[in-house]
Amino acid sequence: METAKLGKKGQVSIPKAVLEQLGIEAETMLLVEATDDGSILLRPAGVYPVELYSDARVSEFMEEDRITADQQKRLKKKLMDR
Repeated sequence: METAKLGKKGQVSIPKAVLEQLGIEAETMLLVEATDDGSILLRPAGVYPVELYSDARVSEFMEEDRITADQQKRLKKKLMDR
């Protein structure tokens, strides 16, 4: 078991051995939870990158999603046959 000291500003450094054992890298976002028994639970947060699309890229998506005139005719026919 490792020990850690609470700093003056409420910061805790997690021992390197613990980080290595868990595969946690520097600057990893952690969720912090206080439990009913007075423990503090730290868990890696699921942080996923978000891609922001330019107007040009959105236009590319819209063009790729567009259906042809023939596809439109077939779709209308199927909907009318219902």
